[in-house]
Amino acid sequence: MLKITIPATLPGLNEYVKANRANAYKGSRVSRDAHYICRLGALPIRGKMLPKCMPVFRWYEPNRRRDKDNIAMAKKFILDSLQEMNVLENDGWEQIMGFIDEFYIDKMNPRVEVRIYEPTDADEFFKELRRWTMLLWKHV
Repeated sequence: MLKITIPATLPGLNEYVKANRANAYKGSRVSRDAHYICRLGALPIRGKMLPKCMPVFRWYEPNRRRDKDNIAMAKKFILDSLQEMNVLENDGWEQIMGFIDEFYIDKMNPRVEVRIYEPTDADEFFKELRRWTMLLWKHV
């Protein structure tokens, strides 16, 4: 398992769409800045090529103002950045087995933690999946 921490909140879908509607250059700037922040967080694992993986995203937000689907859109920036850093060959069907998103509030330290499981980490991944399933059933 590889773990990265992105030391900031990333723009959500609403912010990205608003920037693109205002000006194409502004939308490009938002995307470029988000990719830069993601690459900073992924520096410790650069060059470790993964043929297949299952990322687990933990989104730590400063408050509950943004919707979860709006926040989770930023996984596109993260996966694209991992491609740019030669961690992922591609982010298509053959390389990404699926996603898990978890959401937390941390007013003092908003961030994104990404745990990337390889097929060889099956035991660790299923332990994470069981933990996630238990969290899900607590809310039902």
